[in-house]
Amino acid sequence: MNHQLAPGLHPDTLAVRQSVPRSQYGEHSEALYLTSSFVQPDAATAARRFAGEEDGYTYSRTANPTVTAFEQRLAALEGTDSAVATSSGMSAILLLCLGLLKAGDHVVCSQSMFGSTMRLIGTEFARFGVQSTFVPQTDASAWQAAMRPETRLLFAETPTNPLTDLCDIQALADIAHAAGVLLAVDNCFASPALQRPTAFGADLVIHSGTKFLDGQGRVMAGAVCGPRALIDNILAPLIRSAGMNLSPFNAWVVLKGMETLSIRMKAQSATTLTLAQWLEAHPAVARVYYPGLPSHPQHALAMRQQSGLGGAVLAFDVRASDAVDARSRSFHVIDSTRVCSITANLGDTKTTITHPASTSHGRLSEAQRQAAGIGQGLIRVAVGLEYIDDLKIDLARGLDTLP
Repeated sequence: MNHQLAPGLHPDTLAVRQSVPRSQYGEHSEALYLTSSFVQPDAATAARRFAGEEDGYTYSRTANPTVTAFEQRLAALEGTDSAVATSSGMSAILLLCLGLLKAGDHVVCSQSMFGSTMRLIGTEFARFGVQSTFVPQTDASAWQAAMRPETRLLFAETPTNPLTDLCDIQALADIAHAAGVLLAVDNCFASPALQRPTAFGADLVIHSGTKFLDGQGRVMAGAVCGPRALIDNILAPLIRSAGMNLSPFNAWVVLKGMETLSIRMKAQSATTLTLAQWLEAHPAVARVYYPGLPSHPQHALAMRQQSGLGGAVLAFDVRASDAVDARSRSFHVIDSTRVCSITANLGDTKTTITHPASTSHGRLSEAQRQAAGIGQGLIRVAVGLEYIDDLKIDLARGLDTLP
């Protein structure tokens, strides 16, 4: 029997229980539907389903029960009407822009956004006549000043990658809504376990399911969450034509990862805070960027927006005399690690370490990196579930031996 979920359940419960109905076999874990198409009972039913006149699955590029389960669970966690799954986080942003923007439209974005996002919006969409303005992440007045009559979208990432800058979601929502435009928020770093952007006025929420939603670095996935009118009527139909849909297997993997999202985020956030405090006291570290620290300029905002936790990603600058020295010293710290994985991915149960200026933000110009505050001495650490003392020893191996 398929029991209807009781109303008003906590998000931690929804992360485990929100799902599509069981099949006739009564499976307890969500089923994995590895099929490209679905057999129809008769030609008339097929015609109605393909025309959208009757619910039912036809082809996995359009919809699949396993993917639907992921979409419904994520929408429940984000507190939105609906969600549409995509093949990666960047394809979610591509879908958002394709669905909402046209030639002549204007977008206001943070200048501290992920490098690929900045390139997609600022360079690739510029070829099709979409204009963009990149403003300081934390300055709401700069967002307001960038607004134009042709502005259609405000797009923020909070916290940002890698400097963990925050935006005041409510302030940006007020700016957007006063002008009759939409606010989209990339919630990858905080995840719905810590932050629900729609609770502060955001209209759309973007996710890279590759990160904390999966939690173990196994698959690529993305999603856009928001009102049913936007998701089901504008973005979802694009999947049918454009084909950036999420595979059933990847959807199933992330679906299972989400069941432990809350406990992982709480544990990883606690470890990250301890590591940030230790780094802040180390003589070889010039500055630590972590919202959980009282020294972070937006600490109070982080505590309000992120359920009192700082998240599981930090960054720090090594002390250096110039840019060349900074790059050499940061490489020494990274190469000295034996526990941390040298990779640009984040959100994993395994701690990862990277040099943003040459990896995640390597395709940006030096001017863009400088505007975003990403120097050659910056190191990003995405903290996993290892024992805290092992992580300290691992980073100290390089920090304590800097020339």
